[in-house]
Amino acid sequence: MKTKNYYLGLVLVLLGFLTWSCTNKDEASLSQGSLKTSLNTSVQSLTTAMTAISASQGYQVLANTGPTSAPSLVKSTTSASASFVSAPKDTITLSEIAGIYDYKATKYKWHPELFDFFAKTGTSSDFIVRLPATKVKNPNSLFHFMAIDTTLVNNYVIDVSKYNYDFGRFLWDYTLAATITVDNVQAGTLNIVSSNNRTSGYHFTSDFLFSNGYDAKVVYSTGDTILSDYAITKGSTILFDEKFTAIKSDTASRHREREYSLTVGNVKIVRSPVKGSSGLDSAKVYVNDVLQTKSKVEFIDINSKADTTEFSIVGHNRDLKITFDDGTTSTVSQLLGSTITGVRTLFTSLRQVYFATSIVDWVAWDIFINRKNM
Repeated sequence: MKTKNYYLGLVLVLLGFLTWSCTNKDEASLSQGSLKTSLNTSVQSLTTAMTAISASQGYQVLANTGPTSAPSLVKSTTSASASFVSAPKDTITLSEIAGIYDYKATKYKWHPELFDFFAKTGTSSDFIVRLPATKVKNPNSLFHFMAIDTTLVNNYVIDVSKYNYDFGRFLWDYTLAATITVDNVQAGTLNIVSSNNRTSGYHFTSDFLFSNGYDAKVVYSTGDTILSDYAITKGSTILFDEKFTAIKSDTASRHREREYSLTVGNVKIVRSPVKGSSGLDSAKVYVNDVLQTKSKVEFIDINSKADTTEFSIVGHNRDLKITFDDGTTSTVSQLLGSTITGVRTLFTSLRQVYFATSIVDWVAWDIFINRKNM
């Protein structure tokens, strides 16, 4: 009996070992051979997301351009001069501008101020600006009176729950949190944190959460460390995330790339520093955090582009060529196809957020100036 039990136990151990061995081989084979399939599936998910985002009210909010000389433009990555950049340091707080401000159709012959078209109609602890959606779609019409304006409904609402603007000559510290509603339907929420000073450089974060659950976020900063991060997520799922980091040492004349990563769905490409060296390691590819040892990635950088401080696919001056384990090759831009154009447009809009902040900042600025002149 003991002998039979011994052999039975040995057989079970061998069967368990063989099962474990085959399972691990199958999993290893699957992880090695799934890169192309995973990447194509992830690209399709991103394409689906961009289609939904582009069709949303929130995207129309971001895509609209605003008044060309709005104060908010000094906080964007395409800085422009504004009427107060040479002013002494001052602050506009939410408590100073709180209230409800409605668009009113007014006829002016000579260079009106934007605030001339808004009137305070109620009290609130938030700063609420309401205007017709047709004026949002055609921003230049804000300054031009038409007879039909008297019939327009203020169905575009920007509800600002957080606002602080410290500013001076070539420096600022800015915070905004707002919910945007069109025809009583929420289009999304916008959060911006931006600052600029001689010591720490320029820092900018812009995050828009669409009503359909998609979230687009940009982080950009300069100074001794350059950082750019472009991310599209839904809940805890990463659909797209491209991150670039470069540092400047005391001896270097320009910033040196320190780390780069690109995530599309469950596929991640990373190029990190070599330990104990200032150089970069070769890029590694992961599928579901499993290293793909038979695949290779080559970096294609375009140094002729105007902005060579940041290399990214979003920034038009970087592409990645992937050699899959079956020997076929493709660039990330080719795999993304027309979807990359939509991604770039989304992040350009998010970095500039023209209209939403332009209207808010202009009305806030006029309230601030009028109070100072009282």
